[in-house]
Amino acid sequence: MKKQIMSMIAGLVLAAGSLLGAGPAAAADTPPAEFGTDWHDPVTAVPPVTRPRAKSCQVTLAEAQFRDFTPYRGSYAPPKGCGNRWSKVVLRLDGSVKGRQYDRLGHLSVGGVEILRTSTPQPSPDGIAWSVEKDVTRYSDTLRRTQPVEMLIGNVVDETYTGVFDVKVTLSFYAAGLAAQPTAPADEVPDRVLALDGTSLITPRNTRRILAEVYATGSGGGCEEYWYLTVPDAAPYSCKAAGGPYREVQISVDGQLAGIAAPFPTVWTGGWSNPFLWYVIPGPRAFDIKPIRYDLTPFAAQLNDGRPHRVEVSVVGVPAGRTGWSTPTNVLVWQDNGSDVVTGALTRHEEGAPANSVTYTPGSEHRLATEGGHRLTVAGHLNTSHGRVATTVTRVLGNASVHRWTEGENLDALAGTWTDDETVTSGLRITATHRTYTMDGVTTLGAGDRLRTVLTLGDKADTVVAQRGKRSAWSRLDDTYSGDATYTANVPRDQRHAVGTTAERYRLYGSGGCYDRSLRTVQGTLTEDRLRC
Repeated sequence: MKKQIMSMIAGLVLAAGSLLGAGPAAAADTPPAEFGTDWHDPVTAVPPVTRPRAKSCQVTLAEAQFRDFTPYRGSYAPPKGCGNRWSKVVLRLDGSVKGRQYDRLGHLSVGGVEILRTSTPQPSPDGIAWSVEKDVTRYSDTLRRTQPVEMLIGNVVDETYTGVFDVKVTLSFYAAGLAAQPTAPADEVPDRVLALDGTSLITPRNTRRILAEVYATGSGGGCEEYWYLTVPDAAPYSCKAAGGPYREVQISVDGQLAGIAAPFPTVWTGGWSNPFLWYVIPGPRAFDIKPIRYDLTPFAAQLNDGRPHRVEVSVVGVPAGRTGWSTPTNVLVWQDNGSDVVTGALTRHEEGAPANSVTYTPGSEHRLATEGGHRLTVAGHLNTSHGRVATTVTRVLGNASVHRWTEGENLDALAGTWTDDETVTSGLRITATHRTYTMDGVTTLGAGDRLRTVLTLGDKADTVVAQRGKRSAWSRLDDTYSGDATYTANVPRDQRHAVGTTAERYRLYGSGGCYDRSLRTVQGTLTEDRLRC
């Protein structure tokens, strides 16, 4: 992950300059007194994907209208004229929808490898258009061969919900070479990309590095969409889970715990009972769901025996039998070209006792305080053609939240923090990442059925890379969303008299450069789009 962040930062100054030249998104003269039948198209403060100055080729990957749960199925063929080694591959999704529709979850896979997981905006009656860009260079191995393509945005269209998602997805390939000025280190692109087939995995016998990426999403319209609000059975709340809201995404190899991670508390564009918060600016990651990455290199020697191994992903805290979590998994493999078989051993496996404490205090305002966490360290060595390389991975998770609500849930509030600290030592290189996710919100239903939501979300990460004991690179990410929206509930759409302000500031800076963009909206009108560096 660090290499991806730093390679992206390297081109941010250039990207910011081009954006400044083009000017910020146009803002309307004066915001209306309340939301009308149209508003600004969805926009995020996330930086655009930087593109090399090189020859490029474009392929249409999928083009479909989604009105039910019928997937789009097609075929992909590599582009002609840009070779089969690329300095960069950029995915772009362009979509449009109008009328009335819920937010929907979507996925796109090539050859069984999931390359995009996304969700959709909710439309205005007059219609909106949106786009998503993603660097998919790491899937180059999959994209070098003709492959089946499958895409689905599950949808329901009827007399009430009329919105049909019209979507086109393209891939732009940038040829390799000196003129390409590649922005990603070569070692960041794996030699092989494997889709986990059920729970069975066979890796090449000369694997020297192995990562798993899991597109873990809690969704489906049920309680696991709001897993961070669940309470034990003794508490009077609509969403129950015996252990409360603590969730942890785990991966195991042959039944042994191999990785742990905190899920990101994604809020979709209908979240917190208030779509007016998300019509223009979605919550962090809502349109580009980032996979959780696990470094499984300490287990590489065990996996290198040429036999199938059992790799399983599970979510701690989900009540038995409850649906709502999806965990598609890709396995990224780097090979040692100087060896037919890479041997080694798993040398250390230390798991701390999982912590999950929930304290319920009844009253006119109910209160649930949660504290949870977990620690795992795994280590191993590999005998590569360049000598013995030892890898140690330590991950420490933490969660603290306070959930408050009243009878009937007319007041419903949460203040929560999730931390996910990871340190990977590989040879003389140490990469330390401290991730922090925050949520602070309250929804109230007051006089005249006026529903108000005030919410702040944070996605932060600090990363430091040290080589031979000296810092060689660093980065800091701070993506913060805030919103305050009110409307009349339980009435037809044209009688809601909705008002709302939303904002996002995305800051990414470090040893490679900086990117800082701010957005602000009032009643669906974009009133600020500012670049600071």
